[in-house]
Amino acid sequence: MRRFLAGCVMAAALIGAASMMFGATIGVARAETRVGAVSTNFRLFGANDKVVVERLDDPKIPNVACYASFAKTGGVKGSLGVATDPSRFGLSCVATGKVTIPAGLPRKKQIAAISASFLVKHFNLYRLVDPDHKALVYLLISTKIIHGSPANAVSAVPVSG
Repeated sequence: MRRFLAGCVMAAALIGAASMMFGATIGVARAETRVGAVSTNFRLFGANDKVVVERLDDPKIPNVACYASFAKTGGVKGSLGVATDPSRFGLSCVATGKVTIPAGLPRKKQIAAISASFLVKHFNLYRLVDPDHKALVYLLISTKIIHGSPANAVSAVPVSG
């Protein structure tokens, strides 16, 4: 039994390392500012299911913060990092100061990713520019390696001036 548990711990460590390497290879920020979490379902073994809120800052636009809420599966699989989280999430972006669009900003760019399962499913945050209405639109979608998902959430931030 100890050998089995040691193997599970080692597998979880390898999964975490591979996940960090994958995040670095896709060239976008990883969500690392957890604002908080609320338990939604008690699990006898492993962590409880919960709704997590993370802040994703736009790396090119100062004074914009996006808050993503999403379901996080608990239990034994969730505690080991191998559970697939459901594609249920929300998004709200706010201006925390003056917002301007820098010259040469692409009209569409993926700016962040949140892992929803080991190397298979992610929540990806995109920035879209709406120059006609002077707004930045943020779109959070769920993706899988083989195919995407229609699950999405959208939020917009007005540009100053």
